[in-house]
Amino acid sequence: MAFEKVLIANRGEIAARIARSAKALGLRTVAVYSEADAGAAHLATCDEAVAIGGLSTAESYLDQEKILEACRVSGAQAVHPGYGFLAENADFARRCHDARIVFVGPPVEAIALMGNKAEAKRRMVQAGVPCVPGYQGHDQSDAVLREHAAEIGYPLMVKAAAGGGGRGMRLVTSAAGLDAALQSARSEARNAFGSDELILERAVLHARHVEVQVMADGHGHVIHLGERDCSAQRRHQKVIEEAPCSVMTESLRAAMGHAAVQAAQSIGYMGAGTVEFLLAEDGQFYFLEMNTRIQVEHPVTELVTGLDLVAWQLRVAAGEKLTVSQEQVTLQGWAMEARLYAEDPFDGFVPQTGTVLDVRWPQGEGIRVDQALAAGMAVTPYYDPMLAKVIAWGPDRDAARRRLLHALEDAAVLGVGTNRAFLQALLRHPVFVAGKATTDWIDGQLMLDPPRRPEASEVLWALAAVLFHVRRAAALPLAPGLRYWCSALDMDAPIKLSCRERIEPLRIRAVSPNVFQVSRGEQCDAVQEVATIRLLAPGHAGVISFADGAGHRNTVHAAWETSEVLHLAATGFEGSFRDVLMLSPAQRGGTASGHCMAPMAGKILAVKVEPGARVKKGQALCIIEAMKMEMEVPSPIDGVVQEVLVQPGLQVKPRTLMVRIEPAGQEAA
Repeated sequence: MAFEKVLIANRGEIAARIARSAKALGLRTVAVYSEADAGAAHLATCDEAVAIGGLSTAESYLDQEKILEACRVSGAQAVHPGYGFLAENADFARRCHDARIVFVGPPVEAIALMGNKAEAKRRMVQAGVPCVPGYQGHDQSDAVLREHAAEIGYPLMVKAAAGGGGRGMRLVTSAAGLDAALQSARSEARNAFGSDELILERAVLHARHVEVQVMADGHGHVIHLGERDCSAQRRHQKVIEEAPCSVMTESLRAAMGHAAVQAAQSIGYMGAGTVEFLLAEDGQFYFLEMNTRIQVEHPVTELVTGLDLVAWQLRVAAGEKLTVSQEQVTLQGWAMEARLYAEDPFDGFVPQTGTVLDVRWPQGEGIRVDQALAAGMAVTPYYDPMLAKVIAWGPDRDAARRRLLHALEDAAVLGVGTNRAFLQALLRHPVFVAGKATTDWIDGQLMLDPPRRPEASEVLWALAAVLFHVRRAAALPLAPGLRYWCSALDMDAPIKLSCRERIEPLRIRAVSPNVFQVSRGEQCDAVQEVATIRLLAPGHAGVISFADGAGHRNTVHAAWETSEVLHLAATGFEGSFRDVLMLSPAQRGGTASGHCMAPMAGKILAVKVEPGARVKKGQALCIIEAMKMEMEVPSPIDGVVQEVLVQPGLQVKPRTLMVRIEPAGQEAA
């Protein structure tokens, strides 16, 4: 190859995945890491690693000079940017070329052109690629945008020209909401991308998001590798992706594939890229955008084509010709990918941070997991909340869906909340099972009756109590035979546990060293039996095997955060149990009703109230940003603001007191 060592300018699962293919090609690999990622698992997947400092992305993975210096220090002759960060930054690609470092990606001109939605759409119109009617002109005045919005008609989409990932995007249903949408979209686009240029497009409702993977070499050969259906989205962020698309026909695939190749050829493309389309209910498709990088969802294409897309990126960047013709590309079976996020889908999808206590990944036929997690790693607010990608292949769609569902049931990330249960609910939902999900399904129809948070079963409550009891007993300085002995009767051990909002007083009676009867109640003479638990493989962490009183055997994954906090993951549950009696009031989570607390670790973007202001319950008090998500924090009560303890730019931890409010009616007290 034209280079022997490649630096991976990224982190997490994509850095580990790139390293795997690079090593298979005989390349040496270099990782980079920020201060927050000093203990990250992706470092161990590379041959060497260079520290680039900083906590935020601006101080580390987005700092072009630091990445280029890491190349010089390590002797890397090529840079693979992965996705996100600098992957679609034309200036960085240009600086790599100027420094005689191979940029594993398309030409600078193609990145710059496709990086601006307005320019990209103008070029696609010229190339004859079907586009959604809209406005992508240079005049950005409100008056001109209002005029074109009226011509396009409502509903319409306002989009950041330099945007992506759903940021700076607003759906406007009538002229009355246009001005507010323009203002908020500009603000978000300016903060996220440094440009507030907007485009307008007719809203294609109830559409599917179908994208076509293309691959091009530097010798004029361009092919497509079939399509992916990415319609299962929340707030324009993909949740589950699959290949192929369930409503695709051979003629439609040929037409969309031809349009994608035409788009790539019109801009002199090279490398892996994705041309994204909206597929309307009437079968018409429209160009949406082109991503000039490897996609998060590329594994599903790899599983149905048998091709290593990252390896081909590296080979094309080294000057090799494509050895696969369009006729040789065949799609075998079906593949689905679920994005495992550090977020709470049952509480507004609030990002979750913390320390990973333990992880367990599924194995089996047709299962693939792209991840870079390890016990002891910190999940911080500085980066995207995606933890891993769980992918399944099957001979048909339903087989792939069932395999993915079972794989998620077997997965566990303990110590940090995830969206695992939400993903399982989506995969079981009749709309998804029937292959009828559209881009507005999750935010629309599904949220009318959203999935409920899975609660711990009675058996899990009993098991948690037993595990606390066994841990306590093991710490006692007694001989094993004396731990459960009483001179009169078998002795009940009281314990009070909490799990989320539920608190249970429980009592445990040891029948034998491995068999325990668990009851509910405060007093010995007024208890209700919950379950009998037999520990089959006693232990304080890892996989716990047990049986209930009926002999039904099962396993859970367990990890201790502290001696008072136990995390459990079972097939339909993931959460933590706390020993209420051993926790301080602050640890129990109790706060005054007028205390507005930070729901997550993050940075304060704005404070919207001042001391003395009257507020209503639900009124926005602050805006906090974490893991690329902005969230308004509402007032918990009606009242008067007594104290504001945060300011824009401040980094806060979860449950930091931000605003103190005096309840209505008590102001004069």
